Amino acid sequence: MNNFKLGFGLMRLPKKDGRIDVEQVKKMVDLFIEAGGTYFDTAFAYEGSEEAAREALIERYPRDSFTLATKLICSSDINDEQSAKDEFYTSLRRTNAGYFDYYLLHAIQRSNYEKYDRFHLWDFVEGLKKQGLIKHYGISFHGDLELLEELLIKHPGIEFVQLQINYADWENPGVNSKANYELARKYGKDVIVMEPIKGGILANPIDDVKKILKDANPEVSYSSWALRFVNELDGLISILSGMSSIEQMEDNLKTMVNCKPLSEDEKKTIELAQKAINEFKAIPCTACRYCTKGCPMDIPIPDIFTVYNRKKDSPEFRTKREYVNVTINKGKASDCIKCGQCESSCPQHLKIIELLDECKIFE
Repeated sequence: MNNFKLGFGLMRLPKKDGRIDVEQVKKMVDLFIEAGGTYFDTAFAYEGSEEAAREALIERYPRDSFTLATKLICSSDINDEQSAKDEFYTSLRRTNAGYFDYYLLHAIQRSNYEKYDRFHLWDFVEGLKKQGLIKHYGISFHGDLELLEELLIKHPGIEFVQLQINYADWENPGVNSKANYELARKYGKDVIVMEPIKGGILANPIDDVKKILKDANPEVSYSSWALRFVNELDGLISILSGMSSIEQMEDNLKTMVNCKPLSEDEKKTIELAQKAINEFKAIPCTACRYCTKGCPMDIPIPDIFTVYNRKKDSPEFRTKREYVNVTINKGKASDCIKCGQCESSCPQHLKIIELLDECKIFE
């Protein structure tokens, strides 16, 4: 079995002039494959990502030299069965991959799980597998423990579960990283890790965590601690990192090629970092941007939350300036009409309406 578990997440690809920089993505793909990487992850909902995968990967490498995952999502604007099923064929056309090695029902949580039943998508993916259009199917999950168990019992054909797992969320009751992971393993399911660096938050953590990690080892990046933490887990198919630059790719490869287990002292360092994060009151937004797609007021919610989280360590003038920058030609926190679309689509189950209310301090 390949011990190299890093997966190339194609969610946050580098951009140039407002478009995905395919030439840079090609270089990143080459570095990844040269290092032994094979797992690439995209999704119908990642704008431009599937097309970039075609240009940077599929048209340049033999199809049997890598594994490709993509996803079908029942977002708020999917209101009928045919529209949901059409996502698969659109993904197939965008990528020209011929088939998908891993296919996921995407971002399942309390607010949307009934749609996957109502639109007969479980039977749909079973049929795709029988046709050879997908090799394996599973779920990308952002819900509670009870819902995960319900799904695993009701749909035993689920082959794997993709979960948000990182050291910051390991014991976080809003994410249930540890509990969901242990339940998936209890039911014999392999696991794909998403958000191991928490959407980049752990690549540039709060100052208290920076000090803890640098005191322990000033020679390694903050991201390396996060990746090595999840690499300890059993039953992993892949650890996805949404890399946005060649530098991020190189740093992650440095960590993950011949990845060393954490020593007992390093595990204690991680525990100190977890404690520091738990004591710091911040908005745990991962900037997935599911909340912004259907916002009628075009509020850049993740960007506003980033400004809020920087407030503690930034002078007042800087955070107000940053707030102005992220809301230019867009909605402000005070423009929220409390429709609730954002909260129903948030994988982190954040109380976005209340949090936006707090962010009005910048106006």
